[in-house]
Amino acid sequence: MSNTEIIEILKITFVTLLFSTLIMPIMKKVAHHIGAIDVPRDCEGKRHIHKKPIPKLGGVGIFLSFLFGYMLFGGHSIKMNSILIGSFIIILTGIIDDIHDLRASRKLLGQIIAASVVVFYGNIVLNDISAFGMYFDFGMFAYPITVIFMVACINIINLTDGLDGLSGGVTSIFYLTTGIICAYQGRFGSLEMILTFIMLGSTLGFLVHNFYPAKIFAGDCSMFMGFMISIVALLGFKGTALTSLFVPSIIILGLPILDMIFAIIRRALKGQPIFSADKDHVHHQLLGMNFSQRKTVLIIYLINIMFALTSIFYVLKDPVPARIFYIILIVILIWFVLYTNIITEKKPPKIKDIKEKIKKKKVTN
Repeated sequence: MSNTEIIEILKITFVTLLFSTLIMPIMKKVAHHIGAIDVPRDCEGKRHIHKKPIPKLGGVGIFLSFLFGYMLFGGHSIKMNSILIGSFIIILTGIIDDIHDLRASRKLLGQIIAASVVVFYGNIVLNDISAFGMYFDFGMFAYPITVIFMVACINIINLTDGLDGLSGGVTSIFYLTTGIICAYQGRFGSLEMILTFIMLGSTLGFLVHNFYPAKIFAGDCSMFMGFMISIVALLGFKGTALTSLFVPSIIILGLPILDMIFAIIRRALKGQPIFSADKDHVHHQLLGMNFSQRKTVLIIYLINIMFALTSIFYVLKDPVPARIFYIILIVILIWFVLYTNIITEKKPPKIKDIKEKIKKKKVTN
């Protein structure tokens, strides 16, 4: 990697980070003006963790930072046109939902339309893939599978957005890791690499205002972060090799993907709608163990970094450390399934309860 290339990467990241950081206070004022405020509601089973109203247009600030970065560093193409149109549809859907709660079906429709624009107009399609010794050629199903993949990414990040700094941190880890892989593969100047570092700066700028205690939320415009993650993964798909960006992207998103899968299984077992909200996500389980919001987010960051390092080691074709991380992650996964109510109703042993039992024993003795 040459000094010129390093300077260009730092310039893209710093400029968008600065713009994002500066525009967030403006977005807070706009959110208050139009009524896009997240007010804690007891009617939702006390699902909201924050105690006071928080403005919700942080996702719009990220989108505007993305547009600013694209105008400075991007180039014109049909693919980019489709990404811009799809992004606008996603953001418009998110803004409407942040002001007036949309039905899940209508929000899903907006996601499908945005993804379809990228797939059918931009021709950004996942045709086939080979990984872990398996090969899949999607043939005529490539277009609907790509749309489903994009919608899944959108909702994965949207479901992750449950604590201060969580979605912004998870997406920042994704973009940083993807940027490292892009640099290793020599993708300088490619659309996926430019978008990766534009989004890295934009999400980091948002994180400045969103980390605990948050001054602004992404709101349902957090869908844009998931939308762009799917775009980067699909653009980085060069051939069917494991070392393309697509499979590493799936590995990086390991924890959010598992959280979504657990939520689907959990709600199916309870006979609840898949898109219904609950308080049994990974971050809720950690909060239930008496960890603070800040510590919970940092623990999830650490787990995501482990997934990210696993992805990097596989791209570097160094499987030994990757396997070690996988073993650690599998142990954590098994523990979560067995000792928390991430899937079925159990009461995880809270640290607070354990301390109280110890105190009682001391008193009796």
